[in-house]
Amino acid sequence: MSGESTTRTAPRSGGTGTAQAGGSRLGQRLSGVAVALGLVLFLGGFAWAAVAYRPYTVPTSSMTPTIDAGDRVLAQRVHGGDVRRGDVVVFEDKTWVTNSKVVKRVVAVGGDTVSCCTNGKLTVNGKQIDEPYLPKGSLAENMNFPTVTVPKGRLFLLGDERQGSLDSTAHLTDAAKGTVSSDAVSARVDAVVWPWKGMLGRPTGFEALGPLSQPGPLRIIELLIAAGAVLVLAGGAYGPIAARKGRSRARGARPEAAGAR
Repeated sequence: MSGESTTRTAPRSGGTGTAQAGGSRLGQRLSGVAVALGLVLFLGGFAWAAVAYRPYTVPTSSMTPTIDAGDRVLAQRVHGGDVRRGDVVVFEDKTWVTNSKVVKRVVAVGGDTVSCCTNGKLTVNGKQIDEPYLPKGSLAENMNFPTVTVPKGRLFLLGDERQGSLDSTAHLTDAAKGTVSSDAVSARVDAVVWPWKGMLGRPTGFEALGPLSQPGPLRIIELLIAAGAVLVLAGGAYGPIAARKGRSRARGARPEAAGAR
């Protein structure tokens, strides 16, 4: 009696070997979409930031402790007419400094009256202003100055470090009584980015005088860039991870035991 021995192996998965090596076709497509969408969000966020913001390095300590000398800030491009009390702005005025940008805080806008000091506080439109951004224990101003009425279309600006800041109080004898044209403003500081201090808070001490400005789109831009980076990394990692799992499954497959008949 003759017999023959045969060996049967596990069934082949017809036509799917290539897809399994790098993941399913649906997975590959989804990973491609994730990478493409991630690139759009990532690059779009940087493009939006380049259009909306301008970087500046503040050379002096006149805005300490909010902004220290040498700090790098991001300032949103705005029109001077959009500036509100409490904003930290970037402007250029030849009567202050020639061919150089200046960073100061707006404490009064056109039509306001401003003076100092009443009970040690800055007074705007008869209201004493709380200024928590000043250096701890410092005075609202190192000198008393008479009431200044800010002309329409102009701004009155002070440094947060009042003792050494060359601000509107240093130009009270000028024809404009220390005020600066709102058209001289080119940007509003939104955040200190190096070293990282984050977004500037909006000073609530001015709320009783009118609405404060709203933060720019920096937080949204950060979310877009972060989401884009995550999608690109996740989409790019799908292929290698799927391929590794495929190889693990292949190593785990074993031939079926031989059968005799």
